[in-house]
Amino acid sequence: MRRSILILTVIAAAIMELIDTSIVNVALSHMSGNLGATLEDTSWVITSYAIANVIIIPLTSFLAAKLGRRNYYIGSVIAFTFFSFMCGQASNIWMLVVFRFLQGMGGGALLSVSQAIVFEQYPREKQNVASALFGVGVFIGPTIGPTLGGFITEYYSWPWIFYINVPIGITVACLCIALLKEPEIKPQTGKIDWLGILLLAVGVSALQTVLERGETEDWFAASYIIWLSVIAFFGILLFIWWELHTDQPVVNLRVLKSRNLSIAAALTFVAGVGIFSSVFLTPVFAQRLLNFTPTQTGLLLLPGALLAIGGLIMSARLLQRGISPIVMIITGMGFFVLFSWQMSVLNLQAGSSDITGPLVWRGLGLALVTVPLTTLAVSSLEPKDIPQGAALNNMMRQLGGSFGIAMVNTFLTNRNALHRSDLVSHINAYNPSAIFRLNAYTQYFINKGVNNFDANNNAIKLIDNGVTRQANLLSFSDAYLLVGIIFLLSLPLLLLSSRGKGKKTQVVLSDH
Repeated sequence: MRRSILILTVIAAAIMELIDTSIVNVALSHMSGNLGATLEDTSWVITSYAIANVIIIPLTSFLAAKLGRRNYYIGSVIAFTFFSFMCGQASNIWMLVVFRFLQGMGGGALLSVSQAIVFEQYPREKQNVASALFGVGVFIGPTIGPTLGGFITEYYSWPWIFYINVPIGITVACLCIALLKEPEIKPQTGKIDWLGILLLAVGVSALQTVLERGETEDWFAASYIIWLSVIAFFGILLFIWWELHTDQPVVNLRVLKSRNLSIAAALTFVAGVGIFSSVFLTPVFAQRLLNFTPTQTGLLLLPGALLAIGGLIMSARLLQRGISPIVMIITGMGFFVLFSWQMSVLNLQAGSSDITGPLVWRGLGLALVTVPLTTLAVSSLEPKDIPQGAALNNMMRQLGGSFGIAMVNTFLTNRNALHRSDLVSHINAYNPSAIFRLNAYTQYFINKGVNNFDANNNAIKLIDNGVTRQANLLSFSDAYLLVGIIFLLSLPLLLLSSRGKGKKTQVVLSDH
């Protein structure tokens, strides 16, 4: 009973943290109006949390070793909960941005240390179950975040997006104080690598800001994006050089000598692109183009999410029976490509049943990829290197998510402009269909009692709205195809992985 309660507790904490990566997306306009800020300034609420997460995740192994894992985890839960409350209390946008950053710093451990805790609750022969259980949180959190945020914003107010964490956080903290113990084997720590921490913070935060803000600022049209890109490049380059040459690095990059880890990290980046970009694209597509409510959108995502839970358990069992993780990753990516293609051929008359089917393939595909990638990442590492290898692998998922959203945002904008220009070029006096449609709309408004001049203007506006919607549809179709193509292009990496023959795969889960 104690084990079950602890497992549910830390998985709930991980899901809570992952939900917060995307829950505020749909509430930005409400925050902007309420706090008297521009939408561009308000988007820093998302950026600041993402920056904090990406900085803290690779440091969690070091911090847990230095402070004691139990103390670090419980302290992080308390910090996440407290700053969630303070986010709801913020009276101006920059106060909210600061509190979101601090909330993200606490949230990093809720994801990473939770993974190690779940892993330790199972004997080695059942670690596949631990991997699948934690995978539920990794998959469900980002999926339901926007829907939950939309529901809360629609029926309550935006501060409740943050207040909802408070009772959960207090419960998690109390249960962890009662149930959580220090691991039997405590890692050794030496002097603190302050320069490594500084270079990591500067380089990764600059990169994350560029990814989050680049599209909004028209990329390199903004001077600060150029400077941050330079800082990110040299900061990360110096970080890599320093960590490879110092005796006690804060992040041991030497584990990347493992070919399997390097390949898994690259594929985890691609999986992050798929998870987060599809979570971004699908709710926006359903609500903006098909006029679905947030509740209806949530119901669309539910069947795929539920089947994904079963897929995670199934993938763990298949691995335990000796099925190659390579075969499962290829199958999972194939399902995701099928999802991308089916979404790309939808039209403006699509209903919920037309979207639910592809989302099922998405759920199963990502479920079949998640657990085998964890296995592949650590399959050739020494036990002492597993925590650091898992840390780097999971950081790549977060960076992939940021890159994916930035990529599809920019791609949608560019493709929308291109498709609109192409469609408008066909609306002219030499196109009989366009003239017929214009006259029919004009006559419709005249029959409603509108004068000829206004009727013609209304007809032009109606055609323009149709062009806008069709351009948006074509842009979303292209974006889905782009993500699917990225998955396909990444598959040859699996050919470079090394794997034994005739051995059952042991699923390993560890600290980030």
